Amino acid sequence: MAGNSEPMTPRAKLAVTAGRAAAAVSRAAGRGSGSVIGGKVALRLDPELLARVAQHLDVVLVSATNGKTTTTRLLAEALRASGPVVSNALGANMPAGITSALAGGGEAKYGVIEVDEKYLAGVARDTDPKAIALLNLSRDQLDRAGETRMLAEKWREGLAGSKSIVIANADDPLIVWAASSSPNVVWVAAGQEWKDDAWSCPACGGVMQRPGDDWFCGECGFRRPTASWALQGDHVVDPHGSAWPINLQLPGRANKANAATSAAVAACFGVPPQVALERMYQVQAVAGRYDVVQFLERDLRLLLAKNPAGWLETFTLIDPPPTPVILSVNARGADGTDTSWLWDVDYTRLAGHPIAVIGDRRLDLAVRLEVAGLDFRVCETLDEAVQMSPQGRIELIANYTAFQDVRRRVGN
Repeated sequence: MAGNSEPMTPRAKLAVTAGRAAAAVSRAAGRGSGSVIGGKVALRLDPELLARVAQHLDVVLVSATNGKTTTTRLLAEALRASGPVVSNALGANMPAGITSALAGGGEAKYGVIEVDEKYLAGVARDTDPKAIALLNLSRDQLDRAGETRMLAEKWREGLAGSKSIVIANADDPLIVWAASSSPNVVWVAAGQEWKDDAWSCPACGGVMQRPGDDWFCGECGFRRPTASWALQGDHVVDPHGSAWPINLQLPGRANKANAATSAAVAACFGVPPQVALERMYQVQAVAGRYDVVQFLERDLRLLLAKNPAGWLETFTLIDPPPTPVILSVNARGADGTDTSWLWDVDYTRLAGHPIAVIGDRRLDLAVRLEVAGLDFRVCETLDEAVQMSPQGRIELIANYTAFQDVRRRVGN
């Protein structure tokens, strides 16, 4: 469908106009950007609207449990070297938000779209993407997303026979299982720190063997594919063996992996690695993540961690003790209401840090920290937690809606 620029029908134009009006009303009422409600209204009027607004674009979809918002942002910046881009950069990643974002991209050449894991197959059917980037799969929102192998199976079914180029992480067995049904896969050795969701073979249920960085199933032979792109330290190695330096303003190994995948995707659109990586340097923060803000005369660095894999990566980013840390956890609809995942996080890595705990589910988190043998304080508000923290920069780690609460409070 990409490249087919048939004019929109009167019904589609009406749907877009109504969606923009609904979004404007939502913004005026102070209820956020309005992209989701605008998209819902537009899709109600024209259920085929997502396909219509995507038809003139070269689309790339990005999906994962962790890192999809950042990768979408890095990739959008890289592709701007070759033409105008429309993207759902603020993370509205279900069909309504995606429709709303693409409806505003009439002059764009590329659509760079973050997609919630549950909706990947459906959005791919509607947008006919040129490329699909798959980063990782791990436990998240257990009450909504279900078990990771089931999700990988749905992706596998949805990608079977796809014409899209699939750019996939060779180090995650669930991603490899999902992508292997596609006839055109570019494998990237992007690494996998969190392995607790990938010890059983997704193909047969056998026990995975993991010698070093390799992996394979000793029972059915399912194994790690040979990657043509690789993250090696601070460089991306391309299929020709050339190593390109990664210079990011975003911290951590995980973001280097996001950049490596983004470089591989950009190459599918004709953007050379050097050009793509140079453009990625311009990204300083992503929807507030990694921002350092002033609040109550203190510096707070805002970090998002939504699930065990995300918390593991985030713990590698924070300054060492005695840097104070504030942890905030909610369990609202957008977070998943099941907080059992807290018990999968190794909070002992915070030993030596002064810790304050806030958020709707601060008592759930307090029990977890108590069992981990950590010293901490439970606070009612962000203000109280900041005022009780020792001097120096504070690292603030929050899950999704807790992160949004913090951003509103600090005016970010």
